[in-house]
Amino acid sequence: MSDDGVSAPGHGYRKGPVLLRGEQIPKTTSDQRLLSGAGSADWVHGDPWRVMRIQSEFVEGFGALAEVGPAVSVFGSARVPVDHPDYALGMEVARLLVESGYAVITGGGPGIMEAANRGALEAGGLSVGLGIELPFEQGMNKYVELGVNFRYFFARKTMFVKYSEGFVVMPGGFGTFDELFEAMTLVQTHKVISFPIVLVGRDYWQGLLDWVGSTVLDRGMISAADLQLLQVVDTAEEAVKIVLERGAELRAAEEAAATANARAEQAAQDSGR
Repeated sequence: MSDDGVSAPGHGYRKGPVLLRGEQIPKTTSDQRLLSGAGSADWVHGDPWRVMRIQSEFVEGFGALAEVGPAVSVFGSARVPVDHPDYALGMEVARLLVESGYAVITGGGPGIMEAANRGALEAGGLSVGLGIELPFEQGMNKYVELGVNFRYFFARKTMFVKYSEGFVVMPGGFGTFDELFEAMTLVQTHKVISFPIVLVGRDYWQGLLDWVGSTVLDRGMISAADLQLLQVVDTAEEAVKIVLERGAELRAAEEAAATANARAEQAAQDSGR
């Protein structure tokens, strides 16, 4: 299965570098064992080793993705069939991103993730998949060129954020919502640079936006400015345009900051002579 609960038999179960099938597939995930508070005190002795394994996931992820270059993450449901309009839209989003100079990163599963990886690959761009260990069979879709499997969700999520200059979020379920709201929270709290978060499919997302803009805002749970974190569009062209415009703004700001720092350093050196 994928991380959206969709059956994907025959691909095998990835546990780090190990491939397991059939009865060899464990009943629990590394995340479940890490977060479980039940059982004996054996975890006191085992957790230091687990920390080393967590560290290795970050090291391997950073090493694999460090040279990806500018990239955008595309999220969406694993349940979308190949003949669904959302699948074609996912391919189109990825194609336009590649033509604009971006690599495409997904969760590596089926549905819209597969569509985005396929669109990127067929457009001649870099197609990246970040998989996750789950308590059932799963596998990377066949359009992933660079794939990294993770045991821990938090390590995987770090890679999505660290190596993406924007998120394009297509219709999806709980997994998609999770990535969406985490990205919004990181931007809202200034834990990351304010990269673009674009929702594709107004008919799908408008109900959520109406609720956030009324009930949530009216109760004082967010500020009016927070509503600007999201932009909703209907076409692949609109989505990619927003990513490109925001990317240009961020690069201009970075260049201006670098120039200002260089001038300040030069001025400090000149005054010390």
